[in-house]
Amino acid sequence: MNVIIWISIFLGTFLFMEFMAWFTHKYIMHGFLWSLHKDHHQKDHDSWFERNDAFFIFYAIVSMVLFYLGSTGYWYGWPLGLGILAYGIAYFLVHDIFIHQRFKLFRNANHWYAKGVRRAHKMHHKHLGKKDGECFGMLMVPFKYFKK
Repeated sequence: MNVIIWISIFLGTFLFMEFMAWFTHKYIMHGFLWSLHKDHHQKDHDSWFERNDAFFIFYAIVSMVLFYLGSTGYWYGWPLGLGILAYGIAYFLVHDIFIHQRFKLFRNANHWYAKGVRRAHKMHHKHLGKKDGECFGMLMVPFKYFKK
């Protein structure tokens, strides 16, 4: 199997997942499954876990199915599954740990990119309701949030 193709599928999947995160967030989380995402926009929920965490489970299952397919002879299941897994890890590190501080790590990150991502997410959470949201992406946010 050609390593370049494998790596290209992995990277393409990782990049495509940013689009999927944006699409899912804008049209599904802020759409017909708002009931699962709503608690993420509220500060006063009772548990460390949120109903919003169910979205992680969906993508984890997709990734595991692709790993299974990779182990049964469909070689492309591995780079697809690993691309989704890598994006999930990046999402967890950036969104849950860095932005929302579910674990108290990366609190003093002062890099221009970190500031821009944090600003964009703060603008997203400024809207407490289902409608009128902005900045639905996670790793790629509009350039205006990187300006001072």
